[in-house]
Amino acid sequence: MSSPQQTMTILRELRLSSMAQAYQQQLDMPRLHELSFDERLALLVEHESSDRQSRKLNRLIRAAGLPQPAALEDADYRASRGIDKAHLASLATCDWVRRQQHLVILGPTGVGKTWLACALATQACRQDLSATFYRVSDLCNDVAVSVLDGSLPRLKVLLTKPKLLVLDDFGLGELSPLTGQVIFDVIDRRMTWGSLLITSQYPIEKWHGFFHDPTLADAVLDRIVHVAHRISLKGESMRKLLAKKQMQPVAASK
Repeated sequence: MSSPQQTMTILRELRLSSMAQAYQQQLDMPRLHELSFDERLALLVEHESSDRQSRKLNRLIRAAGLPQPAALEDADYRASRGIDKAHLASLATCDWVRRQQHLVILGPTGVGKTWLACALATQACRQDLSATFYRVSDLCNDVAVSVLDGSLPRLKVLLTKPKLLVLDDFGLGELSPLTGQVIFDVIDRRMTWGSLLITSQYPIEKWHGFFHDPTLADAVLDRIVHVAHRISLKGESMRKLLAKKQMQPVAASK
């Protein structure tokens, strides 16, 4: 019969480190010995499962490359921002991602488009859906570099593979003909695989002009607009409001 220490060693050798930790906690808490075998075993399995899920979530979030931490439970629902709470709750289920639908977040600079995109991408990761975040300006640069070093096919795979691809600040900076073609190729490949989340300061009606080739623009927009949910954010710049708050004089203590 194995000793507790031998059991701990075997659990670690089997890469069940969280279960081993939970087993040690049971050894250190005599009251848990009053539980039945099935109850104690359930606690061990639950601890291992929970820890694995947590590690997987952290891996997904790191792989997404999100520029800032964000969670939907921290969303600002003030009426002046234009966020419909019921609509956002529906999007939080991520059914639109599973159905290969898209989401467009519009609004002026600073109103929180990128933050909300990060929160929704985090929500997707929480539901075991992979995500990748890309600023469109960075994508333009990476496309140019990948052509020079021969890594363009790999870049296309990176953009095609995740269940949710976030393209942030669409319309800022010049969209080269090659980048436009890459975006079309990626969207076309993703039609039966994943979803897009696009943020932009510009209304969709102006997106056509971002592409050098009108035919390509028609093809791209046709694949996005008809299956896209929309959120239009309003209000004053969140960065401006934060700056005002930080600049307020501190009340002198009496």
